[in-house]
Amino acid sequence: MTVTAKATIIKDGCLMVRGKVVLTGVPQNVVVSPSSFIGATSAAPPSSRHVFTLGVLPDGYRFLCLFRFKIWWMIPRVGKSASEVPMETQMLLLEAREDSPLDADAASDNTFYILLLPVLDGQFRATLQGTPTNDLQFCVESGDSSVQTSEAFEAVFINSGDNPFELIKDSIKILEKHKGTFSHLENKKIPRHLDWFGWCTWDAFYKQVNPQGIKEGLHSFLEGGCSPRFLVIDDGWQETINEFCKDGEPLIEGTQLVFAIRLVDIKENCKFNSSGSDNSCNDLHEFIDEIKEKYGLKYVYMWHALAGYWGGVLPSYDIMKKYNPKLAYPIQSPGNIGNLRDIAMDSLEKYGVGIIDPQKIFDFYNDLHSYLASSGVDGVKVDVQSLMETLGSGYGGRVLLTRQYQQALEQSVAWNFKDNNLICCMSHNSDSLYSSMKSAVARASEDFMPGEPTFQTLHIASVAFNSLLLGEIVVPDWDMFQSKHETAEFHATARALGGCAVYVSDKPGVHDFKILKRLVLHDGSVLRARHAGRPTRDCLFEDPVMDGKSLLKIWNLNKLSGVIGVFNCQGAGSWPMKEDMHSKPPSPLSISGHVSPLDIEFLERVAGENWNGDCADLLFAPIGLLDMYNSGGAVESFEYIMDLSKYIIKIKGKGCGRFGAYSSSKPKCCMVDTKEEEFTYNAEDGLLTVKLPGECTLRDIEFVY
Repeated sequence: MTVTAKATIIKDGCLMVRGKVVLTGVPQNVVVSPSSFIGATSAAPPSSRHVFTLGVLPDGYRFLCLFRFKIWWMIPRVGKSASEVPMETQMLLLEAREDSPLDADAASDNTFYILLLPVLDGQFRATLQGTPTNDLQFCVESGDSSVQTSEAFEAVFINSGDNPFELIKDSIKILEKHKGTFSHLENKKIPRHLDWFGWCTWDAFYKQVNPQGIKEGLHSFLEGGCSPRFLVIDDGWQETINEFCKDGEPLIEGTQLVFAIRLVDIKENCKFNSSGSDNSCNDLHEFIDEIKEKYGLKYVYMWHALAGYWGGVLPSYDIMKKYNPKLAYPIQSPGNIGNLRDIAMDSLEKYGVGIIDPQKIFDFYNDLHSYLASSGVDGVKVDVQSLMETLGSGYGGRVLLTRQYQQALEQSVAWNFKDNNLICCMSHNSDSLYSSMKSAVARASEDFMPGEPTFQTLHIASVAFNSLLLGEIVVPDWDMFQSKHETAEFHATARALGGCAVYVSDKPGVHDFKILKRLVLHDGSVLRARHAGRPTRDCLFEDPVMDGKSLLKIWNLNKLSGVIGVFNCQGAGSWPMKEDMHSKPPSPLSISGHVSPLDIEFLERVAGENWNGDCADLLFAPIGLLDMYNSGGAVESFEYIMDLSKYIIKIKGKGCGRFGAYSSSKPKCCMVDTKEEEFTYNAEDGLLTVKLPGECTLRDIEFVY
């Protein structure tokens, strides 16, 4: 099916979409192309950076934008005026009405949505921003003073539609075809680790990760009856040097010197080989073989930064000289420093980055990944990716350098690992997103931070809203959490419907297996929903963190059902750059709202052709595994057979435990894998329950009436 954008025109100084004025006072240098791109020309001399005014956003609109509040990460913001649109906005969604200015209390059947996506235009990258006078602007920049232009004709893509979720999806597919620099998620290979429970070492050990600690952690999971099947060995395993730290002087986390560390070898450090004081393993290969065999791990991923390490590689080190590295000093764009500065970037600006020659970067990745693969490693988590946008000077600019690194990374992963086993991280810049041809998983927000109580609600809101855009290009990774944390169930239920990986960063022996076993089946698999979890339509233009009234509702689909979660994110924290709006520290709030199965988009796609809008059959509806957060994820198929004397309900269900269904009457018998099983039936509420014994395989369940 060919997807095309809706027509946008400029008439009498107004930008018009479906007869609706979107911007007034549009300057004469602004143009709209037949392929629905907004661009502009400049009378000023060619430059590596231009800011173009598009016009004034009139009253009557509500907007949602996704913007980078710091170089690595996006967060959402809602508002009604272009003056509220921050620098570094990478998606802007407007709510409009065709017949009149927006009345938030009016019926919504004439509502439509307008999407603006600033994209990559050749060697330039575009963003949106507002001004105090309510002008909407777009900025284009190359990141290299020698890469200049005086025009940008394909900087901002504009489209409209009646369904905001379909609008974003269709627009990304149009851009995929038109630009040819990235792929929609549907055209990527999805890593298999996503369907298995995982453990990441970061919050368990931070950089002190070591083989003995990993074994202790895996053993404690095993004893609790909930073993991870994939493991991420995070930062702390590599051989690095800090040139700026005096001998014997300890590094203090959170200081600039931490980020000045550089990589000096592709092999593991002494903690993971026989030269270390631990002596619990001879080398990485032996260690990984041991933990896979003993603890049933299917996938082991290792962490590294896109530049090798935070500070890149050490150019003077003999092992690294073959990659022709040199010391470069990042140059941040006005957008980066116009929102929130980041301590890591402040450090790297001061101490520099050992950057590998772009012509040699594939060799580096291939050497690193082939060594890891030969050691039994199955994939990599690659961090600090947005750094490349600051190093484009002398390399043709930020877009070109990012793309060279991204393509080399994807090619090396494809050569050395099966199943596209790559997790991208700290990569929310559009340079990376619109250069992603194969990468299929990326972190959706800033880290889960167990020691920051005010960050937890922001985390859930961020991943859900960011997934609107990210979820069309990658499977958003909602990050790990800790099962014994005070917000553990808050995070666990979000992961259950997020369509994301389910993994934790528990310290050894510190687990809540009651929570974990509502996420993880006995064989270590998880009931992952089909898509990225996203806010419901009625939440898109509300602030679920700071307005004091709005609940956050997140929806998703399983194979044969919908799932919705309701979260109270109010009163615990404040959005970055909005902290001053609270005159006193926020406090938790009790709020109420409305939730309905009809809040779930596209239910008709799983309900079948004859669905009439009912959310449970008059006779029968499978629920799934009752003790799991995402019960319906266990239902794989459903059919019924009727003859003159009886009818039979046939279900394929995954897993073991209590399997439930709604039934308007009591069945005569129940069969599981052709064997008759006892069941319970409550005539008052219609709940029908049968125990699925044994292994977590696909089961044939029959109810005979």
